[in-house]
Amino acid sequence: MGELSSKTPDQVLDVLGRVCPYPLVLTKKSVEKMSSGQILKVLCDAPASAEDSLPKWCEKQGHKFESVKDDAKGSWDIYIQKG
Repeated sequence: MGELSSKTPDQVLDVLGRVCPYPLVLTKKSVEKMSSGQILKVLCDAPASAEDSLPKWCEKQGHKFESVKDDAKGSWDIYIQKG
């Protein structure tokens, strides 16, 4: 387990079944409402969002990003700590 995934998230966002751009749009809205240092766990099964748009957005915004892929389910647990 990584640094973020070992902590209890402050909020969980389920975007399973959603395709781009919805996972990113919904994640942005959730993170905006959070306080600095809080952790959002995003349940995502859209590869483009999990591997491209969400990590890039986090990097630009100064948020910590950690992704845990579940190959059995074909989904990701994405942890974002607001910067």
